[in-house]
Amino acid sequence: MITLTQPLRDEHKELLPHIELLRTVADAIGEAPFESLRRGVDEAYTFLTHHLLPHAQAEERALYPVVGRLMGAPEARATMSRDHIEVARLAEELGSLRSHLIGASLSESQEKALRRVLYSLYAIVKVHFAKEEEIYLPILDASLTADEAARLFEAMERAAQEVKSTVG
Repeated sequence: MITLTQPLRDEHKELLPHIELLRTVADAIGEAPFESLRRGVDEAYTFLTHHLLPHAQAEERALYPVVGRLMGAPEARATMSRDHIEVARLAEELGSLRSHLIGASLSESQEKALRRVLYSLYAIVKVHFAKEEEIYLPILDASLTADEAARLFEAMERAAQEVKSTVG
């Protein structure tokens, strides 16, 4: 069955392989060749900064205000927004760890820190998407008209493009 929120569900589906990459790279720490690990971390970081965080900002600007209005409780979005803050913080930490991926190996403490950040990102994002799809999207499907949904997704796309244009 096609729903009004299908575009967001499809976007989540497109993002899932990249989210799985976070877990795969974490699993590879201490197992994969160092260069392969470095490429995986680079790919994960690029995904976070160029795709996932702009997606999150688009949700903050366009999606969550609508959900809060429909629920009659603007503060209902606070837990979802907190997820975004934590993902941004962890992405920044991953960027810092990434800058130390020089040489031919990692220390045990670097391996632990990198593994912790990647697994944390994976878990938060997986749960965040589940909350959106199981709680927020059904509210939108039940409450929005097709025109309202189209305007919402256009606003999200504009917001994501604005954020992407500022990412270096």
